[in-house]
Amino acid sequence: LFSLFRYLGTGQSLASLHFAFLLGKSTASVIIRETCVAIWDALHAAVMGQPHKEQWKEIADVFQQTCQFPNCAGAIDGKHIRIKKPVRSGSQYYNYKKYFSFVLFAMCDANYSFRYIDVGSYGSRSDSAVFAHSEFGKLLHDKALDLPEHTALPGTTSPAMPFVFVADEAIALGENLMRPYSSRGLSLARRVFNYRLTRARRVVECAFGILANKWRFLHTPIHLKLETAISAVKAACVLHNFVRARDGFNFEDSLTHSLHSHRPSVVRGHRQGAAVREQFTAYFMSPDGALPWQLDAI
Repeated sequence: LFSLFRYLGTGQSLASLHFAFLLGKSTASVIIRETCVAIWDALHAAVMGQPHKEQWKEIADVFQQTCQFPNCAGAIDGKHIRIKKPVRSGSQYYNYKKYFSFVLFAMCDANYSFRYIDVGSYGSRSDSAVFAHSEFGKLLHDKALDLPEHTALPGTTSPAMPFVFVADEAIALGENLMRPYSSRGLSLARRVFNYRLTRARRVVECAFGILANKWRFLHTPIHLKLETAISAVKAACVLHNFVRARDGFNFEDSLTHSLHSHRPSVVRGHRQGAAVREQFTAYFMSPDGALPWQLDAI
């Protein structure tokens, strides 16, 4: 167990663990794999279980209090985890930054805790493809997330608005998925919307930063077998939630990290999502939804 936490916390090589704990490299690899699987099995349901309606409402309340984005149920993003080239993988894990990686795709709440993760997709895939094939993406598409009923935004009585997840431009716009407007020729209202969405979406960036700076093996390429590397990342994510729930965090630790974002891809939304986004845009410019400093910040 000590060898596992030494590896996760420092990113030391298996050779270093061999000399520090007098373990064979293959033995250290087996310990890391089996212990990470056990940690995931033991903690996943307790610290990363699927929220129910009341918990979604609590998550949205915190987003409103801290980020001033109402009816927000989470922020989603994907990050590349650098690895050595998997055996017989061709170019599947070779990403646009010209190194081998798999994707950690996550949805987090405003307390910087991961609520859903998908680990192991090919580094060559786009965010939209990873999202569409993830368990979370499928649940959202099938409306199986047990989200609360549509609710009017604070200070208003109508219209009833859906609970949404905020993302970057790599994710398609949808009734429950908000992304920024294209950056060209934006009106003042749309620039304000982008600013407000960014305030909410940055929490997932901070969550990745806290994760990488707590578990520093993520700062360097992972020299483990692919399955073991995936298990190590999943274990780090549930340990992140476990520590967040008990010890809190230092915000400065989240400002820098070595995880790389996906390159944005052009994806289209649908009309219902566009209508929801326009309602949020109008609300953020209204007396009920505007922030005193938002015009100075854009």
